[in-house]
Amino acid sequence: MSERQAVSTYEQRRKLRGMTVMLILALLIVAVFIISMNTGYIRLSPLDLIRTLFGQGSDQENLILFEFRLPRIVISVLIGAGLAVSGAVMQGIFRNPLADPGILGINSGAGLMVMLLVSFYPTTQAMPVFLLPLLAFVGAGLTAALIYSLSYTRNKGIRPIRLMLTGIAVAAGIQAAMIVLTLRLKPEQYQFVATWLAGSIWGTNWKFVLSLLPWIVVLVPYIIYRARVMNVLQMGEQMATSLGENVRKEQFRLLAAAVALAAASVAVSGGIAFVGLVGPHLARRLVGPKHQMLLPVSALIGALLVIAADTIGRWILQPSGVPTGIVVAVIGAPYFLYLLARAKS
Repeated sequence: MSERQAVSTYEQRRKLRGMTVMLILALLIVAVFIISMNTGYIRLSPLDLIRTLFGQGSDQENLILFEFRLPRIVISVLIGAGLAVSGAVMQGIFRNPLADPGILGINSGAGLMVMLLVSFYPTTQAMPVFLLPLLAFVGAGLTAALIYSLSYTRNKGIRPIRLMLTGIAVAAGIQAAMIVLTLRLKPEQYQFVATWLAGSIWGTNWKFVLSLLPWIVVLVPYIIYRARVMNVLQMGEQMATSLGENVRKEQFRLLAAAVALAAASVAVSGGIAFVGLVGPHLARRLVGPKHQMLLPVSALIGALLVIAADTIGRWILQPSGVPTGIVVAVIGAPYFLYLLARAKS
């Protein structure tokens, strides 16, 4: 067998492995989706669930399934995919395995804008739902620009450790500002902010699905389309430039898309961290570092992680439940410590 044939055979096997992994993940998401529809304070038997899905349910069953559970489940899938792809992009363009929208402070910047919006409205129901992702993007974009400018050095560009420390410091400063702002909030507004900070999926109706869906539908395919460019950027700035890529321009485009994904997701989900860290890492272990497979697998893993965490959170301590962000943190924090230990070694 010639070298070209060997490479072609390896690529075919890698592609087949990636497609198999995506199929398994998609089936797992469907299974958890079905389980999640039957998880809550009021249980629906499988027969009741099927009957309600086909329009034969009672008024109470229709209300529970179509107005309360299905929007929340769909939002969980969209949030997970958005945060995971955003994390994969940041890890790729910064060449930092610990990059994550939550750890780098991007989520905090988006949250600050959401909190400022909350402080100007007497109730959360009065807030302009479709304006939330846009305002969150402004806050996240300004935060990303600040972190990038503080981390960049003329001689060495973006250094991973400097980027990480800068992101943590900026996030701490923003969270301190958010705590100060809570002092002027009314009790119902403070309750909302506390719920948001814990990572509870608070946007649970179809309006929030419609406000988030365009960002996911447009930006995730765009980032996957730019997968080849991300492969080149991972080789380093000098190598990418020698191959004809405009590194600064491509980094800006991809970073803007990643920040927009994280901001739109955070606007309706609250401060859910670690999804953008865990998803890409698990995807990299399953299908390798090439972004043509890494990005879609990351999206599926992120969607599976958030929908499973939300289902577990609604099942524990009923009827109040546990915020999704806490369940994700229980999974993600030990993995983050594991990655730090590996980085030190």
